[in-house]
Amino acid sequence: MYTYTDFDERFVRNRVAEFRAQVARRIAGHLTEDEFKPLRLMNGLYLQLHAYMLRVAIPYGTLNAAQMRQLAMIADRWDRGYGHFTTRQNIQFNWPELRDVPDMLDALADVGMHAIQTSGNTIRNVTADHFAGAAADEIEDPRPYAELLRQWSTDHPEFQFLPRKFKIAVTGSPNDRAVTRAHDIGLRMVRDASGAPGFEVIVGGGLGRTPMVGKVLNPFLPREDLLPYVEAIVSVYNLLGRRDNKYKARIKITVHEHGIDEIRRLVNERFEQIRPTIPPIDPEYFAQIEQSFALPVFRAAPVDGYEATRAADPAFRAWTDTNLAPHRAEGHAIVSISLKSHGATPGDATSEQMRIMAKLAERYGHDELRISHEQNVILPHVHKSDLPAIYAQLRAAGLATANIGLVSDIIACPGMDYCALATARSIPVAQEIAMRFDELKLEHEIGPLKIKISGCINACGHHHVGHIGILGLDRAGVENYQITLGGDGTETTVIGERAGPGFSADEIVPAVERLVLGYLDLREAPDETFIEAYRRLGAAPFKAFLYPQEAKANAA
Repeated sequence: MYTYTDFDERFVRNRVAEFRAQVARRIAGHLTEDEFKPLRLMNGLYLQLHAYMLRVAIPYGTLNAAQMRQLAMIADRWDRGYGHFTTRQNIQFNWPELRDVPDMLDALADVGMHAIQTSGNTIRNVTADHFAGAAADEIEDPRPYAELLRQWSTDHPEFQFLPRKFKIAVTGSPNDRAVTRAHDIGLRMVRDASGAPGFEVIVGGGLGRTPMVGKVLNPFLPREDLLPYVEAIVSVYNLLGRRDNKYKARIKITVHEHGIDEIRRLVNERFEQIRPTIPPIDPEYFAQIEQSFALPVFRAAPVDGYEATRAADPAFRAWTDTNLAPHRAEGHAIVSISLKSHGATPGDATSEQMRIMAKLAERYGHDELRISHEQNVILPHVHKSDLPAIYAQLRAAGLATANIGLVSDIIACPGMDYCALATARSIPVAQEIAMRFDELKLEHEIGPLKIKISGCINACGHHHVGHIGILGLDRAGVENYQITLGGDGTETTVIGERAGPGFSADEIVPAVERLVLGYLDLREAPDETFIEAYRRLGAAPFKAFLYPQEAKANAA
């Protein structure tokens, strides 16, 4: 993985020192909160419902054991013993004291981490497929390009005050695990007619108040043109994007108002202007970046012990059935560690759990961890012979829930328990749904099902692209939950369709239960997933499960 250069070290330390002085001025009363706000946002510090919140960048979701241990130390020393992993592959600390934040940032810098550009109207943390470099279906590891984009965008003088926040996602696989079509810019590795790899460039995606699926701006961009082309896109947006209305300021609205053809014309024109000033990627420099992401040396060893444990231990077998993904190297697997034990807060990890995951990464995983946008942790390179030992240690730590991709593997934003923007709670709904289906013992029979929950219209829980999406709203001071159906965040991205009237906090879990149990009656075969059944049958029968009284009235 990428490690700080001397330049990186100086840059981050200078930013911490600068912010330390700004914090001191705020505490002394020399800066008002309004004056302090843009300064703290540049350093990832928010003011939430109950306290400040520090959002730490985990670029393209990759970190090592030392960094995970440092996050655990920070959680214990300056927070409340846990951290919250987010859908942008970041980690948030929800309870720091303002006076301690500079020390937290210095501690992050000690292990090559920072909180720069995790907030504000700038280019945010660049995310990537959490299986990058390991996935069996991958064309090429996209993380060197994500790192290149991180270096280019950090403190970019033209793009620190964009019309609105700007998000980029990168994947190297045809199977999109990075939700690229719901980003301001999505980059999907593809091959041209000759087999050369490049990028399909997608623009104008986004969720929130006006959800839109991104449009293809360029079906094939040569890799060497990546930086000048992305710069051209952001430059055009910076000029055209609306600053008169923050609800219409994202690039998705710019693309919608001007049309993709006009945006393409302007981007191509700008690209030709700036291309001479931003030369193609220096092969020698890029080779150094690529070397940072070189694959470990995979060992050849028997997997008999793994197979024997699978045959003898039903719990272990269930875990391997759900929490493993195919690896590019024979005899290896990608391990997803669920942070969604039934009744837990999705995405939360205690400091002790962080230390255990760090230890497993060092001992069994070539010192590498990933954070997924689905709020889980990944060991990307594990030999199958080590899986029984890993499972035993995860189980002892409450981290061996066999539910990746199932009904309780719910994405949920912090909601009104923490967020100042939220209009309803997300966490209790996620917990209750998970516990209810655990009680029913139907989770594995139901099979793959993506439930995503947001506590407000900003859609940090990605509810628009959930097979079942839940949006919490305030209706005259009462929490009300809307359900959307049929959303999809993969390479076939679709925005879910609103099912109908919302449900109260007491009604939402029974409504989801009716919906899922109804699907079990409708599916053609045990392997027909919820989303497949929905696409085959349409919305009507699923809405009937949600609103049985209305269905009876219509039938009468």
